[in-house]
Formats: sequence, structure tokens, C-alpha cells
Amino acid sequence: MNDGNLLLLLLALAIILLCAALVLLERRNTRNVMKRLSQMLDSTMDGSFAEHTFDESLLSAVESRFNQYLAASSVSARNLAAEKEKVKELLADISHQTKTPIANILLYAQLLEEQNLAEESVVCVAALRGQAEKLSFLIAALLKLSRLETGVITLHPVLNDIAPMVEEAANQLAPKAAEKKIQITVNSTDVRAVFDRKWTTEALCNLLDNAVKYTPSGGSIRISAEEYELFCRVDVADTGIGVSEAEQAKVFSRFYRSQTVSEQDGAGIGLYLTRQILIGQEGYIKVTSAPGRGSVFSMFLPRQA
Repeated sequence: MNDGNLLLLLLALAIILLCAALVLLERRNTRNVMKRLSQMLDSTMDGSFAEHTFDESLLSAVESRFNQYLAASSVSARNLAAEKEKVKELLADISHQTKTPIANILLYAQLLEEQNLAEESVVCVAALRGQAEKLSFLIAALLKLSRLETGVITLHPVLNDIAPMVEEAANQLAPKAAEKKIQITVNSTDVRAVFDRKWTTEALCNLLDNAVKYTPSGGSIRISAEEYELFCRVDVADTGIGVSEAEQAKVFSRFYRSQTVSEQDGAGIGLYLTRQILIGQEGYIKVTSAPGRGSVFSMFLPRQA
């Protein structure tokens, strides 16, 4: 090999080594940048992120802009937390300010009912008490709904037995069902699912309350549970008036009330609240029904967290 070829070979080898060194340097720089970005994300997620002064000669423009974005996100998160706290205080004020006047109205209505009143006055007092009770229920339902939607109330789903929840809900609605001579049957079950006991019981009570309300005197309601691979299904089946196919998707909307039940008491919140409770636990609800053939409202609860 002559001197010229040897020189070319050494030059090529030097170029290769230089390229390899540049690649390794670039990879190290990239790794360092990604490491810093990862640290920024970690600090943002645990709430300890703080904006720093960066030297553009040391960090890439992408890293600098990413820092600006996270700084803005951190400010937004703090603002959101502050707004949520304001909403929480407002809801507490509304609850406190309305509870006493409504309780007083109900008390005075009860005192009036104990007096010897004219027949027309008795009717008026009964109507006054009924409207006050309806207002009390509506405010309580709206407060629950607002707390759920704004995150003031946090659901804590854990693995629970279905049977105690079903029994509790059935016992709560038993007196109301007895007044209409409606029989509530609970199928025995050893099914377990992941749910928040308190709020899921309220969701089930909403379904039972609707079943009692829209089932004619002498009808029946059956509560049962069944396991699937991923979900547990809790059914509330009634022999009530049923829901048309066109309205089945609408009944879960907030404040929706069918024209066919406009004469019945209600605010159109119960089913919407039930759906929100289930969604908050990674569950869902569906209805199977036909006019005049009753309804089956099914709550689906996850079997694993």
C-alpha cells in the first residue's frame, strides 16, 4: 500500500471516528434534554413544579417552550383549584342559607295543619307543605349534582358485596311501595363489585324511587344481580308504564321529563344523578323498556378497580 492510499485510509478512519463521536455527543445531549423534560413532567404531576430561568445557549428551544407551557399549566391548575374552592364555599352557603327557611316553612305548615281550619284552608296548607317538601328535595338534589360535577364530592370505589347495598335500598323504599301495594322482591346474590357504597346506594334508590312512582298500584318490582367478566349488572325491573324507544336515551338527561308523566311529581334529576354517580366509578347505566310493559334499568359496576 503506497503512502497516498494509507493517507486516504487514515483520513477516512478519522472521519468515521469523528462522526461516531458527534453521534454519541448528540445522543447524550438528547438524553439529557429528555431527562430534564421527564423531571419537569414529574414535578408538574406531584405539584412541585416551579419556573426557572433557562439559558437558551444550554437548552433547546423545544425544552424552553415546554417549560413555558408547564409553567402556564401549573398556574391554570392553581386557578382551577381556587375556583373549585370558591364553588365549594358557595354550595355550602346555599345549603346553609336555604335549609333554615325551608325547615321553618314546613314547621309552620305542620302547625297550621293541627289547627281547626276551614276546608278550603286545609287544602291550601296541604299544598303549601307539598310545595315546600318539593323545594327541599330539589335544592338537596341540585346541591348533590353540583358537588359531583365540580369534583367537590369525591367517589371512593372499593370492592364491596352487592347484597347489603341492595337490601338497604329496598328497605328505604319499602314504606313508599307499601302505600301503593307494590311488592319489592330481592333476589339473593353473592356478587361483588367495585363501588362507592354510599353514593351507589343513592343511585339504586333513585332507580327504585322511579320504579315505585311509575308502577301502578298492585304492581311489582324485582331487584337482581348478575356477574360478567368485567362488570356486575344490577337490574331494577318493574311492571310500570314503560318508556318508549324514542325517549330511552333522553331520560338520562338533566331535567328531562316525559309528557306522559308530567302530572307526576319529579324534577328530572334522579336518573341524571344516577348516571353521573356510575360514570364517576367507571360504570354505566342502560334501560330496556316498552310502553305498557314495564322497564328494566340496569346499573353496570366494574368487578375490578
